[in-house]
Amino acid sequence: MTPQDILLAAISSGIGIVAGWSAHLVATRLGRGRANPLDAARAGADRHAALVESAVDVFDTAVVLVDDGAPRLLAGAAGLAAVAVALGDEGGDIASVLRALCALDPDFRRRLEALMQRGEACAFRASGPGGGVLVEGRSSGAWAWLRLGCVAISHGDAPEAERLRALADMQDDPAWIASADGEAQWVNRAWLEAVGVASLAEARDRGVVLDRAAALLARKATVGGGVERTLCWVNSAHGRKAYCLCATRLDGGGAALWARDVTELENARQELRRQSSASALVLGHIGDAAAMFDAHRRLVFHNLAFVTLWELEPAWLAERPTHAELLDRLRQRRKLPETTDYGRFKSEELTSYQQVEEASETIWRLPAERTLRVVRLPQPNGGLALIFSDITPELRLKSQFNHLIQVQRATLDKLSDAVAVFGADGRLKLHNESFEAFWGIPAGALQNAPYFDDVVELCIPRLHDRQFWRDLKGRITDPDPRARAPWEDELATAERRVVAFQSRPLPDGATLIGFADITATRRLQEALRDREAALAEAEGLKRAFVGSVSYELRTPLTTIIGYSELLERDEEGLAEKERGYIGAIRAAASHLARSINDVLAAAEVDAGETVLEIGDVDIGALLSAAAARSSQEARVARVDVEISIDSDFGLMSGDALRLGQVLDHLIENALRHTSPGGVVSLSAMRAPGEVRLLVADNGRGFPFDVQAHIFDRFSSHNRGGPGLGLALVRALVELHGGWVALESEPGAGATFTCHLPEVAQAPESRPLLI
Repeated sequence: MTPQDILLAAISSGIGIVAGWSAHLVATRLGRGRANPLDAARAGADRHAALVESAVDVFDTAVVLVDDGAPRLLAGAAGLAAVAVALGDEGGDIASVLRALCALDPDFRRRLEALMQRGEACAFRASGPGGGVLVEGRSSGAWAWLRLGCVAISHGDAPEAERLRALADMQDDPAWIASADGEAQWVNRAWLEAVGVASLAEARDRGVVLDRAAALLARKATVGGGVERTLCWVNSAHGRKAYCLCATRLDGGGAALWARDVTELENARQELRRQSSASALVLGHIGDAAAMFDAHRRLVFHNLAFVTLWELEPAWLAERPTHAELLDRLRQRRKLPETTDYGRFKSEELTSYQQVEEASETIWRLPAERTLRVVRLPQPNGGLALIFSDITPELRLKSQFNHLIQVQRATLDKLSDAVAVFGADGRLKLHNESFEAFWGIPAGALQNAPYFDDVVELCIPRLHDRQFWRDLKGRITDPDPRARAPWEDELATAERRVVAFQSRPLPDGATLIGFADITATRRLQEALRDREAALAEAEGLKRAFVGSVSYELRTPLTTIIGYSELLERDEEGLAEKERGYIGAIRAAASHLARSINDVLAAAEVDAGETVLEIGDVDIGALLSAAAARSSQEARVARVDVEISIDSDFGLMSGDALRLGQVLDHLIENALRHTSPGGVVSLSAMRAPGEVRLLVADNGRGFPFDVQAHIFDRFSSHNRGGPGLGLALVRALVELHGGWVALESEPGAGATFTCHLPEVAQAPESRPLLI
């Protein structure tokens, strides 16, 4: 038997003896005066009680009776003294020992009070400054018994204290043992390093602790009996660290504490919270609809665009619906893609919570021709972020863009010029069929959007000038706007073709290049230049011929006219009939001279040699002089020439000589088409900014078909002469900056009106052709 079993047996025997002795005393008192037959038994009981006392003292055990809450030592005064030494109690009596025992651990107090007040049995060990104390309590009826004894604390197969200390010192996290009030009783090496001291004594002297919360946690663990945990941030010798503090009550009083370094974990948690907050902040300001769900698939965040897109009630969203509930609500309102198996669609959407590797993206085609891009972003905490982008306008613009590209491509294919468009990166973006045909590029060689250099290699056989291609590449790829200025020029190919090219920068940074074969055009231009030179040479020969012929004709005509006039004056030597012949000769010669003058004047106008001498012209004198020059012809034709003008009509600006020629031709034309007895009237009138000279007659007039060509050259219209008079009239009037008009009715005469500016300028002469 163990010493504890022997002690327990002795105490039990002693209690039985004490109980028998008490019964004997009661019987003695009741039967006093009578003979006591139990004297021998009493003597034996005394000896047995002495033996129990000796056994209790031998095992340093004290037996305490608790009667009505008051403890009383029954046996083991020596054992009680040993227990007092072990507990560090200086009083030594039973009350003082129990107070010292309760001070070690609040749990001890609780157990002893439960024994004394409710008779609850207890058994525990306590460790005092002087050793260990075994405490065991029992109840019997109204009494409570308490056994106290000094024992050596046995750890069974547990390692020795030094080994445990060495094991604790090997740990990187602080660990220590604290008393019931939280004061450290033993610490490991990591604790000392964390607080920056060399020993526990130094820490006590300096009042250094790992954290003030550790003392409170130790007291809570001592009272509660369970494991207590808390998180605290500590400014240790190694910087600010986060520790997870754990405390548990130890048998015999006090608590064991250890601190696990969770700095990295807490930093990661804080970083995750910051990232979540930043994500929520960013998503709250983007234009796309965004929502976030936690690991339980409940809505924890949404922005205003989300409410606007789905037209959901803010109050309903504030209740944090689940992802599944949100899908159900959207399906009820027909805001989800139409599907025949909604359950499968919903299940596939919710499986996104299990895909934590990468983001996923799908396209939702909603009713009312709306298209959404749905991006799913798995969150580190097991949640999910959803971003809904309305790409309907984007798709519409893309469709329009593709349509525009197709139209452009079809348009380019219809052009005969070779056209290509290169992007700023040098890649071919667009070309027409003529481009391939122009450079002899095989079909399909330009399908994969080759670079400019690859296209050049296909064009080199027909245009060997590599410097041209390098310059053209610079205009395509150079970001400098000055280098990308429009450029056009002509080249000669290896096939002796003349090629006109041009490059034009486009607004999107691309460059359009066009090539056109102008070989036929250049040959035609050369032929036209040769023809023009030939015509100019022929015109010069014509002018020279006309001038020479006119000069050769005017000399004999002058002689003929002069001799005819002399003969007409000789009234005595010629008969009347001869004089008539001579007059006819003179008239024919004069008419021929005027025709020659008209031809010379027309030649001067055509050659651009006619120069006006602008000056002030008296209109009245101009008309009078013209009438005087035609007086002889008027007498012969028996036609009156009248002048109708105010005496104070005034002056105009013009060439008096050329204006006189204009009037002479108009009067001559009127006399020729006016019957004898008719009248030719000359008049002038002013209009805003112009002067009008009018020559009218009451003769035969002009047919309507003739009026359309009346001023054309060489249109005699049965009037005689080469038909240059009226054409010369129009040319001279136009040289003054005016114009001439005809008003005539067949058989009712004609009126020629010259519209002349009041202030004439001398322009270059112009040909008579219209």
